[in-house]
Amino acid sequence: MTMKKYILQISSVFAAALMLTACSDFLDKIPDERTELLTEDNIVDLLKGSYPATNYQYVCELSSDNMIDNNAPHLPSGPWDKQVENHYNYASSSRWTDEMFRFEPAESATINDGESPGRIWSQWYSTIAAANAALEAIDNLAAKQGITDRKDYDQLPARLRATYAEALLLRSYTHFVLANIFSQAYKNEARSSQEICLPYVTETETQLIKNYERLNVAEFYKHVIEDMEEGLRYVSDSYYDTPKYHFNTLAAHAFAARVYLFHHDWEKVIEHANVVLGEIGDESTLQRMSMDYSIFADCASSDDYGKQWQHPDLNNNLMLLVTYSTYSRIIFGYRYSVAGEAAQNAMHLYTISELWPNYYGNPIAFVSGMLFSNSQHDYGFYSCKINEEFEMTDKIAQTGYPHQVIRVFTAMDLLLERAEANIMLGNLTDAGHDLKAYWNNSLNSFSDRDKKSYSVEGSADLVGSPKVKLLTDDLLVKAFTNGTTDKTKRNNCFDDWDFITTNISSDIVISPEAVPFMNCLNSFRRFEHNFEGIRFFDLKRWGMEWTHYFGPDKEVYTLTGDDVRRAVEAPWEARANGAGSSRVELAPAPSAARLEMRLPRPDEFEKKN
Repeated sequence: MTMKKYILQISSVFAAALMLTACSDFLDKIPDERTELLTEDNIVDLLKGSYPATNYQYVCELSSDNMIDNNAPHLPSGPWDKQVENHYNYASSSRWTDEMFRFEPAESATINDGESPGRIWSQWYSTIAAANAALEAIDNLAAKQGITDRKDYDQLPARLRATYAEALLLRSYTHFVLANIFSQAYKNEARSSQEICLPYVTETETQLIKNYERLNVAEFYKHVIEDMEEGLRYVSDSYYDTPKYHFNTLAAHAFAARVYLFHHDWEKVIEHANVVLGEIGDESTLQRMSMDYSIFADCASSDDYGKQWQHPDLNNNLMLLVTYSTYSRIIFGYRYSVAGEAAQNAMHLYTISELWPNYYGNPIAFVSGMLFSNSQHDYGFYSCKINEEFEMTDKIAQTGYPHQVIRVFTAMDLLLERAEANIMLGNLTDAGHDLKAYWNNSLNSFSDRDKKSYSVEGSADLVGSPKVKLLTDDLLVKAFTNGTTDKTKRNNCFDDWDFITTNISSDIVISPEAVPFMNCLNSFRRFEHNFEGIRFFDLKRWGMEWTHYFGPDKEVYTLTGDDVRRAVEAPWEARANGAGSSRVELAPAPSAARLEMRLPRPDEFEKKN
């Protein structure tokens, strides 16, 4: 069966990709004319300023099961509160957020709205345009040296080879994220060959409007993998002043593991994860790369916690992305937030209280600034992982630019990805090793004060029964098996994982023995990525059903495993007149994309213990 071909029109967006430098200086000036790309330095400067400038996390969280409508009847966020449904009358941050929460196209949004689908679409395609301009310039420099075939690029000067790798990895990564937002997840070759995706743009733009053929999902992933693998051949850290803000070597391997995970190439996931984490049994490397929660011992404010979470020297942080974003302002205090049952299931891991039988709440979240809240109203929770970094441009007027640092790849996420790959291969012993390491290494890294405060099992001066248990093989099976205890506290657990009836893939079969491991992985990944948008990708690729309850009448909006709304609709600016979603046009980014804003309100969050 031949899939119908679709055409996408994309307008020139090259200049818009030159808005943001991905390094510590937010205001570096980058050349904005392709005619200036005559030297290695020009190309390096272009790539330095071409990493995506728009944050996708809010759109993805709003589309997932991690956020609720505070105006719909719901239980309190804290499991320590009386569990009686209530609702509020909070304002939405924007009208388009109402539309997206109902899984509708964001027709009220424009590309001037900083977190909107239109801004994501425009800015991330701008990055692709810049990467293609850099690759064309590299080809021109190579031709001057008599190298006309990219198969011979190992003969290029080392720095130019590294730049070539960065451009390819950036193009691959940007397409990959766009596809996971605006298209369906990869299922298998047969199914994904019948599902429409996006264009994979590899040409520089020389005209205002150009038609591109939309590929199917399977074809699209082939291009993502091809660029990624070629980039991995030449990636190097030798020429970066701030490698964590670029596609450094470890970040490139983490990216490869993620792509292969989403593409179901399980052995390759493990291969690339091992480069970063060491092979199973190499506990010294794994310990060194794991998240260190002792760094939060002296933190007091959300700024303190945020700087630690986003610090480039933290081994756990493999790659960071600086965006212009007000995400941290609209995630808390408005109609939609991490609250109610969603907060209990994601932030408290309410389903696995066996790990802390005498304590309600996840100690990892409590020691790390992930459960900041306003004690006067149940707006939900705010995580310092997404704390805003404000760039002041006028101290008198108190104006400047809000920035959000995205932790693009982390070692702890990579650990869970390796665990998932081993579950899919039936290697439950290896999967259990990584799931236990995720939990236990986190607890063991607590400061001595925090270990005592939360009575971590095995810590010094422990009195009485431990409140927080280390994860063991027996406890993993017990805690993540549904139907054995109160199911109201096990909402993240399932009796089976059926990838066939959810229309994901007939190639994936989870044995009954593997079900607790998948339940554990589901809970840990949801917690690890809360506020970061990845949960939306997981829900799509696992075929999970989720429901949003909207308004005081608790209107029900449910996405089943094969619902077309699991792909965020392309922005209205991008859809051609009268052609619906099968023919779209990419609008240029606004000329004033860096909009000045006032300094955020003083820190009014207090940690709720």
